[in-house]
Amino acid sequence: MKYAVLITACTAIIATALLLVNAEESPATIHQHTGDQADIDMVATHQDTMPEEDYPFKKTEAEWKEILTSKEYRILRERGTELPYVNEYDDNKREGIYVCGGCGQKLYSSEHKYDSGTGWPSFWKPLADSLVGEREDNSLFMTRTEIVCSNCGGHLGHVFDDGPQPTGLRYCMNSAAMDFIPKNEDSTNQ
Repeated sequence: MKYAVLITACTAIIATALLLVNAEESPATIHQHTGDQADIDMVATHQDTMPEEDYPFKKTEAEWKEILTSKEYRILRERGTELPYVNEYDDNKREGIYVCGGCGQKLYSSEHKYDSGTGWPSFWKPLADSLVGEREDNSLFMTRTEIVCSNCGGHLGHVFDDGPQPTGLRYCMNSAAMDFIPKNEDSTNQ
């Protein structure tokens, strides 16, 4: 686990450095997440089953820039990564729902959140598999599985296979890609 945390932190630092110099990322393919172990294997054989033009919630880049802060835009639309440990929801222990910061789609419950020690909010599963999609991410000289909102295509973070049971998955998300709705503010969130 110590090595996973170290590798994740190093990856974030490298990602931030590359973003600062406007490094181009490799093209990505998208597929719907089903939760099967075969789907999270990081190989280059993923099927493109959710092209960007098929996202139900659509905005032009100008509209995205109007509704998102510069940090949210960098994360959600430019596939950025925020720094570990200095983000809004890593230490959040309140009960509630995490929704997409771009379109408001419900994504994760506080019931599935855990302290991964990585410095980012981590979940062992989404509210429903259909709420997130996956893209193969070949940036930073490695292959990872990027997690996107299935409604707007916004970049949320990545999924890794070093999480707790029962799924064994770690959905490592960016706080800036999500909003938190406390349980007492939305009676339909659990």
